[in-house]
Amino acid sequence: MVQRADINSVLSDIRSLRSQMMQNQQVEQDQSVRGRVDGPRQVEETRETASFGDMLGKAVDTVNETQQQANELRTAYDMGDPNVDITRVMMAAQKSTVSFEALTQVRNRVVRAYEDIMNMPI
Repeated sequence: MVQRADINSVLSDIRSLRSQMMQNQQVEQDQSVRGRVDGPRQVEETRETASFGDMLGKAVDTVNETQQQANELRTAYDMGDPNVDITRVMMAAQKSTVSFEALTQVRNRVVRAYEDIMNMPI
C-alpha cells in the first residue's frame, strides 16, 4: 500500500508538471497573439529554461541521492541503530529501485529516439 502512495505521488508530480507546461504554452501563445494585434512591443526579459541535459543530470543526481540514502539506512539498520526501523529501510530501498528503473526507462527511450533519428534518410 505504501508503494502505491509513492507511485501516486510521482504521478501527481508528473500531472502538475504537465499542467504547468500547458499553462506556459498558453501564456506564450497569448503573448504572440497580442504582439500581432497590438503591433510591435518592447522586448521583454526572457526567463531561462533548463535544457534537457540539465534536467537529465538533475534526475541522475536525484536517483543517486536516493540510492545513497537507502544504503545509509540499510547500513544503520545492519549496525543495530535503534532509530532506524525495517519499514523505513524497505521503503527507502523500494523508492530507490523504482527511481532507478524509471531513469533506466528514460535512458532507453532517449537512446531509441537517437537511433531512430540517425536511421532517418536524408
